[in-house]
Amino acid sequence: MSAQAPPRADEHAATLGTRPVGRLLWHACSQTTLSVGVYGIYALTNAWFVARGVGATAMAAVNIVAPLLLALGAVSTALGVGGASVVSRALGAGDRSGAARAAGNAFTVFWAAALTTTVVGLLGLDPLLRALGAQGETFGYAHDYAVVILAGAVVSTGFSSLVRAEGRMRFSTMLWVVPVVVQIVLDPLLIYGLDLGVRGAALGTVGGQAVSAAMSVWFFFVQRRRPYRVSPADLRPRARTVGTVLGIGAPSFLAGFGATLLAVVVNTTLVAVGGATALAAFAICARIQTFVAMPQLGISQGMQPIVGYNAGRRLVDRVVLARVLSLRATLVYSVAAAALVAVAAGPLVGFFVDEPAVRSSAADALRIMAVGFAAAGVTPLVSAYFQAVGHPRPSYVLSVGTLVVVKVPLVLVLGRAYGTTGIWVGLAAGELVSAAASALVLRRIAWSAAAR
Repeated sequence: MSAQAPPRADEHAATLGTRPVGRLLWHACSQTTLSVGVYGIYALTNAWFVARGVGATAMAAVNIVAPLLLALGAVSTALGVGGASVVSRALGAGDRSGAARAAGNAFTVFWAAALTTTVVGLLGLDPLLRALGAQGETFGYAHDYAVVILAGAVVSTGFSSLVRAEGRMRFSTMLWVVPVVVQIVLDPLLIYGLDLGVRGAALGTVGGQAVSAAMSVWFFFVQRRRPYRVSPADLRPRARTVGTVLGIGAPSFLAGFGATLLAVVVNTTLVAVGGATALAAFAICARIQTFVAMPQLGISQGMQPIVGYNAGRRLVDRVVLARVLSLRATLVYSVAAAALVAVAAGPLVGFFVDEPAVRSSAADALRIMAVGFAAAGVTPLVSAYFQAVGHPRPSYVLSVGTLVVVKVPLVLVLGRAYGTTGIWVGLAAGELVSAAASALVLRRIAWSAAAR
């Protein structure tokens, strides 16, 4: 009797167009939320290790360097989202070579950008850190942390979005979970055991990233039971492929760059109006916000391969249903999370620091910022939807417009007028106004985008 034939390599992708949308979303979003949620836990534990093991000043310094991490993340996210959109739609249309070419070109462009970031960043590090707001004692901590982070830039992504594009949710989850476990183990060992301070925190981060990068290389370049495998020829940049990937992913880069710019604006404004106490308070709030935002990001990421694949097959009803269910899910979660954070602001802040001044300032800030958390998932979800259907222009408008017209002006104007309280109000109001604008854009043009 002959052996049973193994499952076809593209079965995972095929289910994106046949399985009930609600079940697909539940499975995909639960996997992606678990993945990024684990990273959110790491963001909290990393902050705790630094704050308790080195001090609040060191934590403020690490937060000053955060824009560098955000910038690297913006590049990898842009290439991942753009490449995933091309890959999922190519697989939906049966074009395996096109999928391999898009993935390979995404790797090439990222590696080139990461190496450039390392060289340029290390050569101009001191003036860069001063521009980010580092001064006094925070400068030394920030310098030690940034050197390690920049040196490890080339391994700073595992391209989990490209894995999700072919329906491989479990491996995508492992690309987050395994490296984060490595990071959580390394942090106390390096910070406490080897007494490396903030250098240890940075080495733990880079160590986990290296594990993720290695897993990704094995998946795309070695594993055979897949719809496609990246070959050396697929790494050769092709203008049309790179242009398509960057064109679709650019809104994600702009959103990430916007987050970088906003973090710089907030940090430098806080230094001017609130000093080290306000800076440390914001560092705590930023880590809590990162944790709260992870399920919002997970819903957006879980939605994208479903929308992209079905858009490639012209299954418009499934695309629309996935969009509606995802928007409902992110709103329900965001409102509930915001209420919980506002109520528990004091204990949450106390988990990180004992200094009365920092603790009081951070708790007040967190209660105000929580109002914005309730709407913070809308704009990323809407932007992700338009990218998934290959219609990125509205994402450009949202990424640039909400930053330039709404968020930065609110922080600057209210911060100068009302000090640190004005900054917290500006951050919350920016999220609310951006969500309203995104909902309006979605209502006006979503139907035509889905049918493209």
